[in-house]
Amino acid sequence: MKRPNIIFIVADDLGFADLGCYGGRDADFGKVSPVLDQLAANGLKFSDGYANSPVCSPTRFGLMTARYQYRLRGAAEEPINSKARTSTTLGLPTTHPTLPSLLKEQGYRTALIGKWHLGYPPAFGPLRSGYDEFFGPMAGGVDYFTHCASTGAHDLWVGEEEQPHEGYLTDLISNKSVDFVKRMAQDTSQPFFLSMHYTAPHWPWETREDHELAQTIKDNIFHLQGGNIQTYHRMIHHMDEGIGWVVNALRETGQFDNTLIVFTSDNGGERFSDNWPLVGGKMDLTEGGIRVPWIAHWPAGIAKPGSTTAQHCMTMDWSATLVDIGGGKAHPDYPFDGVSLKPLLSNPDATFARPLFWRMNHRGQRALRLGDWKYLRVDGNDYLFNVVADARERANLAKQEPGRLESMRSEWERWHNTMPPIPEDATISLGFSVKDMPQR
Repeated sequence: MKRPNIIFIVADDLGFADLGCYGGRDADFGKVSPVLDQLAANGLKFSDGYANSPVCSPTRFGLMTARYQYRLRGAAEEPINSKARTSTTLGLPTTHPTLPSLLKEQGYRTALIGKWHLGYPPAFGPLRSGYDEFFGPMAGGVDYFTHCASTGAHDLWVGEEEQPHEGYLTDLISNKSVDFVKRMAQDTSQPFFLSMHYTAPHWPWETREDHELAQTIKDNIFHLQGGNIQTYHRMIHHMDEGIGWVVNALRETGQFDNTLIVFTSDNGGERFSDNWPLVGGKMDLTEGGIRVPWIAHWPAGIAKPGSTTAQHCMTMDWSATLVDIGGGKAHPDYPFDGVSLKPLLSNPDATFARPLFWRMNHRGQRALRLGDWKYLRVDGNDYLFNVVADARERANLAKQEPGRLESMRSEWERWHNTMPPIPEDATISLGFSVKDMPQR
């Protein structure tokens, strides 16, 4: 089979149940995510897929490297904040092999359209880590209209140059992606790899019609005084529409059948998200902070379209999968921690054991998912849950299963000892606290 084009779409702070295909409620205007729902209906959906972290930039380190993010200093920031703009240490090292660089070695043409959040030029940047093209913000969050970060600095780039553009950022990302797909169709002798990293539905809470709102929140784009469910649904719907534009461009150019589209979120949802039935959200190692949608669509390569698999996986596994499908392999000096999921595309029932480990400086959190069970520590308290029977993590079985708790805690400790320690100067950046809104 001819190697596929690959489009890897990442939403920002999308909750587990925000999409209709994951049980999300309709909005007052109708379906929130009809395009993604259709891709799931004709593709492969994962019920137990996770993000590498419950916060943005650490997950993106895992995505780019197919390795546990804890191996790199920049990923110890929870997350990298805009104050790091001049840092020469807080970013993705340009010498490290990446998903785009490994695919580029196999002849793929590569582009990142959307959010980077892995350090700033000249020390770091997408063009220095395997991408041929880049359009988007370098920071973790920007206004959808002014394209300014939380510091007030303009943060929309083409390559390594800041360039002003008019328009709603979600639509700019979608339209630039359509343009890339159409340009790639002019010469199909080489496949392409497109990273579409939306900032939606991350704050500030702005729909396409909220241009005037941008000036009122420019001094604090965390937008703590704004937003609602209706706005949030619209933001997701704008993203979904844009994905539909890209799908249409693939169809129009004859590239749809042999393009693998993968969709996920960088972490669990934030204040307006729907994570049902999960508890917690962004910054939490409870399921609501790390379990996220995973959808794969590839007409020429998925054997049982419309299937759902219970295979456990996390972000870096998909990075390893895409390198595998593209004909590449890990650099010998940087072996993958991620495991290829390629066999699942042929047989979604061919699941295998996949222990998944996490740690967070924030609240001293740690977690291990092993089979049906999950070991969790938050604020010094250890918990044990059967997350198949109890996805909300309410029935703590630590006292009923002390042997299992000790075994899983020991396994987490063994894994932890293979990772670098959390640096003492690592920072935790919280956008809001209980002073701003009640704890969820």
